[in-house]
This record gives sequence, structure tokens and C-alpha cells, in this order.
Amino acid sequence: MQRQVIIIFGAPGAGKGTQSELLSDKLGFFVIEPSKILEKKFKEAENDSKSADRFIEIDGEKFDALQEKENWKNGILCSPPYVTQLVTAEIKRLFDEGENLILAGSPRTVYEEEKITPVLENFYGKENIKIFLLEIKPEETIFRNSNRKICELMRHSILFNKETEPLTICPLDGSKLIKREGLDDVNTIKVRLKEYTDRTFPIFDFFEKKGMEVKKINGEQSVSDVHKDILKSLND
Repeated sequence: MQRQVIIIFGAPGAGKGTQSELLSDKLGFFVIEPSKILEKKFKEAENDSKSADRFIEIDGEKFDALQEKENWKNGILCSPPYVTQLVTAEIKRLFDEGENLILAGSPRTVYEEEKITPVLENFYGKENIKIFLLEIKPEETIFRNSNRKICELMRHSILFNKETEPLTICPLDGSKLIKREGLDDVNTIKVRLKEYTDRTFPIFDFFEKKGMEVKKINGEQSVSDVHKDILKSLND
């Protein structure tokens, strides 16, 4: 059986992480979520600001994890070469371990698409890459992100509704539920949404020019219905 890659795109709050985790549980694929990779890198740099791992040099340019964190906190996408190097290294590691992959929101820019997609095609084959776009309206992005809580330990995102609103402890791992300070403020969400529109959305034209279909899913349905639609599309 050929190994596969599933790529899930969507505006902030569209449910990329949630659907990736559901698919991972269902199919046994390994999830690559750039935001979690970046958060880990930022935390390491903060804990040891003199660590050699704080800086990455790419094509003669040095990238600082702490400066990248400042961009991230303000809703600006991290430098594409920096993100590309981290994601590509993870893809290669997991391919060597025999894993099928789910990429949650990666690549994020045209630069990253031009660097990351060829790596995926080389390892897994173009025909084995399935791409989904979870579509939600801008006002839904703002509502979901401004009300979102995540757990402190595993960074699970907890769906906001009347039942979950009072929760203070993650029902999945028992850690404290927190809001991402700054990142999920309304003004920052608007910046993130503009970054997505200006820098991520153009990627879809590049995929289609390569003959790689981007399957669109209504992301404003229930989590269960979105999941069912993705599975149905995978099996078509």
C-alpha cells in the first residue's frame, strides 16, 4: 500500500488542528502542525536564550527564534525559510520512520509551497497527496478564535459552546485551560486573517496549476459533519 499525505488548510479557527487529530486517530497518520513545532522552538529559546538552537542560518541569513516569536505573537506569519526548514526536517524524519502524514496548515506561503511540496512529491508521490480547504467566513474566524481555549499541556483546542464555556480543566488530559494571550485577541486575529488571505490563499492557484485538486469542505458545520465530509472525499 502506498503511503499517503493529507494537507488540511483553512483560515485561523477553521478546525485544521481538530480535524487533523480526528483523522490521525481514525487513520493512524502522524500530524505535523507547524504552530506546535514553532511553540516548542520558542519555549526552548526562552528557557535558554544562549542556546545555539535559538538561531538557524539559511542561505547566509540568520533567523532568531525569539524574534520569530514576536512576529507570531502579533499575528504575522513567521519567516518562510525558518518555517520551511523546521517542517522539512520533520517530514524527512517521519518519512524515514515509515509514517503517513497529515499537515495541518502547511505550507503557509508560496515560498513554503515551492520548497515543501516537492519534498512531499519526492517522498510520497504526487498522486498520494490529498488537499482539503476548510471554508469559514471571516466573522466565524473572529468568533472562534476570540472565544477559544487550549489546554496547557498538549495544546488541545477546546470547541466553544454553552457546555464547554465554564470549563477550566481540559477533559482530555486534565491540564489547565488557557487563552493564548495576544494571539487570540480580536485585533491580532484580524492581522492573522489578513496574513492568511494575502499570503496563504494564493497557494491554491499554484496547486491547481500543478494538477493537484484542492477539495473544499464547509468548515462551519459541526465537527462531526466536517469529519464525515473529509472521510467521504478521501474515499471517493
